[in-house]
Order: sequence, then structure tokens, then C-alpha cells
Amino acid sequence: MIVEKIPTKKVSESVTEEIEKLIEMGTFQAGEKLPSVRELCDLFGVGRSAVRDAITTLSGKGTVYVKQGEGTYICEFDSSNLFNHHLLLPSSKDIIELFQVRKILETGIAETSAIHRTEEDLLKMGECIFNPSANEWESDYHFHLAMAESTGNEMLIQFMRFISETTKKSMIDFHQYIKKYPDTVKKIENQHLEIYEAVKKRESTKAHRMMSNHLNFVEEELLKSHILQQSLRK
Repeated sequence: MIVEKIPTKKVSESVTEEIEKLIEMGTFQAGEKLPSVRELCDLFGVGRSAVRDAITTLSGKGTVYVKQGEGTYICEFDSSNLFNHHLLLPSSKDIIELFQVRKILETGIAETSAIHRTEEDLLKMGECIFNPSANEWESDYHFHLAMAESTGNEMLIQFMRFISETTKKSMIDFHQYIKKYPDTVKKIENQHLEIYEAVKKRESTKAHRMMSNHLNFVEEELLKSHILQQSLRK
């Protein structure tokens, strides 16, 4: 295989682009396992951290997914064909349609998670709640993704990754907005905790209801944020 070595500037971004090119060219096929981190390091002539960061980025885009203890696999479909990721400010219609999908998908995920989750799954979800990252949206995003993974249903997981990039955009917008409102931040934290506790206690019906309440609240707040930003632009 002949590939160009990666320049030192913005190494992880360059690795991401090169892997995407190889997927588009068919060198790496959908459903196949990517070469190991060490092999990708050798292939591109870069360090392990650059490859790991690239895989994290590709996972967030829904291009690849990581199976614990097995490796990284290429998703069967590309979520970039569904949504316009370059939209700086989504319309109210975009927000409403996204949350229609999320409420159908994630309420079922919460219910299924309460039935099938393992102790390891709880640890992953708990880490997002009790040890959040500096960027609140990242903990929010990974909490929802960890819950999807806990279902053990590959189709549900794939659907969640399918909308992951647009979900991430809405979360970033939302957390930028609520920074000014500590009460709202606290309410979101409590909602996540309620969902987590329902899943922990295997209360599937309650988990479904708590997720529905949470997504309804986030949608309302995000629409408020959108209306406010629109008014400021006038």
C-alpha cells in the first residue's frame, strides 16, 4: 500500500483526512476492522496519540466505532450524507426534526439499557455524570452514546452513531447557551442522574419516561437559544 507520510502540522487532523480518503477509495471497506493503532502509526509515520485522536474524531462523526478489546471497525453507512454538518446555526425546523428522531430512538435506548446493561456499562455512564470532562457537552454526548452501547443491540448503536454528528452540534450549541443559566445546568445534571438511577435499578419504564422528559426539556431550551440568537442577529 502506497500512502504519503503525514506532515507534522495538525497531525491528528491529517491522519483523520487520510483515513477518510482510504475509506472513500475502498482501501478500507465498510464493516471491516481498521489496522491496529501501531500499524496506522507505521503506515502514516506518526505517533500513537495522533492516531488515537483521529480515531476519536472519526468515532464522533459516525465513520468508525470501537469494540472494547477487539479494535476499531468502519461503520456500514456515513452519517454525513444525512445532515448538513456545516450549518452554523440550525433552523427551528432542524431542531424539531432532530429531536423527533432522538425521542423515538433514545427513549427506547434508555428502556432497553435498563434491561440489558452490565456493571461495566454503568461505570461508563457514571463516569460521564460523576467525573465530567472540562467541556460539559462532551460528557453529555458520551453519556448518551454509552447508554446506546449498553443495549448490546448493534442496530440501535449504529442508528445512534448515524445521527451522532448532528446530535453533537446541538449539544455544543445547547451547552454554550446554558452556561449563563446555572439553574438550567443543574437541572440537566439532575435529569441525567435520574435516567442513570432508573437504568441502574433496571426500571425500564421509568428510564423511558425520564429520557422523554429530558429530551423534551432540552428541545425547549435549545429552541429558546435559537430564537434568542436569531433576534441578536437582526
